[in-house]
Amino acid sequence: MKHKALFLDRDGVINHDHAYVHTIDEFEFIEGVFEACQQFSRRGYKIIVVTNQSGIGRGYYDEQQFSLLSKWMCEQFATHHVEIDGVYFCPHHPKKALPKYLRACDCRKPEPGMLLQAIKDHDIDPAQSIMVGDKVSDLGAAKAAGVTTKILVRSGQTFDEASTAEADFVCDALSDVPNIVFKSA
Repeated sequence: MKHKALFLDRDGVINHDHAYVHTIDEFEFIEGVFEACQQFSRRGYKIIVVTNQSGIGRGYYDEQQFSLLSKWMCEQFATHHVEIDGVYFCPHHPKKALPKYLRACDCRKPEPGMLLQAIKDHDIDPAQSIMVGDKVSDLGAAKAAGVTTKILVRSGQTFDEASTAEADFVCDALSDVPNIVFKSA
């Protein structure tokens, strides 16, 4: 049996986006994140984080620092009875990166590579799955991966009408998503 998943962008969805967040001191969870994820977990959704991390490519921090922060983040979710089933990241950038990471790739959103890898790794049915992001590129990746429901969260950002056209729903934060999804189900 295929699983359903809640795909989450990290910066701007799980935590406040302070630009290139890479230390525990900088990581500030957005209010209501744990409770929202608990509701999805109880309904059988796998929780998967898919995040562009060009700060690695730019040399602001390294993959080990990202890994340590991701481990800590997952531990914080676990203390709130939420399992993060996977964290996928893209360190590349097509124009602004160190030579090792300087390239156009299939994993940097809006490309679907991270989502497609998670779908394969976790036997996920994208038609039953949801992507929550704070950028149009998150929605583009979801659409390209066949994820049916695409939700854009403002998390302090404003969007024009053209930007929201790809979204099935637009709301203020991840904490609003269970009410949207489970009321319409």
